[in-house]
Amino acid sequence: MPATDPYTVQIAPTTHAYVQPDGGWCLNNAGFISDGGTTVLVDTAATERRALRLREAMREHGAPLPRIVINTHHHGDHTYGNAVFTPGATVVGHTSCRREVLAAGHQLHLIWPQTDFGDIRVTAPSLTYDDRLTLHVGSTEVRLIHPGVAHTAGDTIVHLPEESVVFTGDLVFNGGTPFLANGSLRGSLRSLELLRSLGARTVVPGHGPLTDPSVYDATERYLRYVAELAEEGHAKGLTPLEVARRADLGEFASWRESERLVANVHRAYAELDGEPEGSPLDVAAVFGDMTAMNGGEPVACHA
Repeated sequence: MPATDPYTVQIAPTTHAYVQPDGGWCLNNAGFISDGGTTVLVDTAATERRALRLREAMREHGAPLPRIVINTHHHGDHTYGNAVFTPGATVVGHTSCRREVLAAGHQLHLIWPQTDFGDIRVTAPSLTYDDRLTLHVGSTEVRLIHPGVAHTAGDTIVHLPEESVVFTGDLVFNGGTPFLANGSLRGSLRSLELLRSLGARTVVPGHGPLTDPSVYDATERYLRYVAELAEEGHAKGLTPLEVARRADLGEFASWRESERLVANVHRAYAELDGEPEGSPLDVAAVFGDMTAMNGGEPVACHA
């Protein structure tokens, strides 16, 4: 199977995960909850073509087109495909997610101008919440939980308590490097404690293969590693790029998109400087440093 061929896995009686290998840039996961009459979709995809393929996968598994689309956060790989499912579906997200979708616009087009995204009409959540929101798909309870600023300011955890399933969005990258440029290092650590408290046995990460709660421990080790690197580098007056270039990734060396380390150090530096969690970073500087870490080659969208 080519690395980018998506597949669908039934993970509970009413719930399927939609996985897009290998989980690199622009290859996110999605999922759907359906009782055969009503469907809720969790996230869409980075391109019109991939969103249409997701729609077809839902039909192949007997799920009607969704009445509700949940966005776990605003990044285009999770939201660009929203318009494929509207106006038949209502898009739901955190209040900050709506604001960030509208502010970002066609941001992925600017980052990856050579990618064929298709007909992308930016479609922000039209139904928003601030802390928690509960939906019902037949007898299945679907809880939306805002963890605070973490991967972004507008993250949503989708928890199915009776099925012991959680969709983490990009709070978790299984086998991939976390990305904190729009969020918070401290907040990401707090979000892991929240995820642990939910006790879900099946974890659908934002990117990468399906997994279990052990992924939280690996993610926490990485985040604490970044915090330690940043504290030492900040005290010595090193730039984030100097810190990242000197780093020994150790157990994290095999994780995809290791160039994100420098972006994460930028975020850690901002917090060490007393900036609010989620405060804007210099996007040009962050992506410029990631390009430098990537051997001078811009990071690639794999959609």
